[in-house]
Amino acid sequence: MKLIVAGQDALTPDEFRELAFGFGIDAELFAGVEGESAEDRRARLDVAREILRDLDRPAARFASGLMRTAERRRVLTWKAAA
Repeated sequence: MKLIVAGQDALTPDEFRELAFGFGIDAELFAGVEGESAEDRRARLDVAREILRDLDRPAARFASGLMRTAERRRVLTWKAAA
């Protein structure tokens, strides 16, 4: 699957996040940070979901993409560690 943001290819989650900054999105809120606890992650995702409801359609799509990309990366990390 190919991720395109503002007409540019995003090859990694970090590139996707970087390109999405141009849309005023707080990437850490939607993608998380390394080493966050499960409790912090739940709280962050609760806030992110609330904010998604208030964003305009293009920004909400990018923010949702950040959340999906971050989740895929976490799953791949868990599988690699198993």
